[in-house]
Amino acid sequence: MKLKPEFITQTIDETQFLVPVGAGNFSGVVRSNATAAFIVDCLKEDVTADDIVGRMCAKYDAPREVIAQDVRDILDKLRAIGAIDE
Repeated sequence: MKLKPEFITQTIDETQFLVPVGAGNFSGVVRSNATAAFIVDCLKEDVTADDIVGRMCAKYDAPREVIAQDVRDILDKLRAIGAIDE
């Protein structure tokens, strides 16, 4: 899966914003916390959910189950706005 090219990111004052720039169903801006921004950055290349979980486990000190749930939640939200190519 990968972030659709119709969505770009911009970081302002250490906060990442996800912005749709193409003609799609979503018209808004998504402000990401650090966890969501990390996941969105991973999606700038073709990855699986397991790849993202592994990368997060290497970076953050949290139980794998907690990280996996966070990844699922964020991916579900990104799917809901049509931001992911699968």
